[in-house]
Amino acid sequence: MKQNANSRRSGEIAREKLASILLFEVADPDLDLVTLTGCEVSVDRSFVRAYVTCEPERYESVMAALERAKGRIRSLLGRALGWRVTPELAFSIDTSTDEAERIARALEQRPPTIDVEKDEFGYPIAGEASGDEPSEDESSEA
Repeated sequence: MKQNANSRRSGEIAREKLASILLFEVADPDLDLVTLTGCEVSVDRSFVRAYVTCEPERYESVMAALERAKGRIRSLLGRALGWRVTPELAFSIDTSTDEAERIARALEQRPPTIDVEKDEFGYPIAGEASGDEPSEDESSEA
């Protein structure tokens, strides 16, 4: 969605109001432990896309709960914002936290060859890779 400084500022205001509504006004158990990560507001303030995150196994139930409560949330948001137009709402799952967690796990499980000293071309240095002792094949040939 096209953004400018005014729509980004409006997005921050909408995010604060929407977070307050989700925390204090909506009493759906499916929306427990749901985090609002951001909002994008159209330039004319007629549309708000809200990004939420939760556990990956709860994506479907959270989206269904948000769809059920969308009318009430929109009504409360319209009153809280006080804009001339009450914006349409669209909710999306923000998977960036899942991607960050996946990357962190991958970095923890790095292969032992990462710690081997390498030359400028990325090849292991001979002393490190072979242990400075000739193998059985090399000693029998000499």
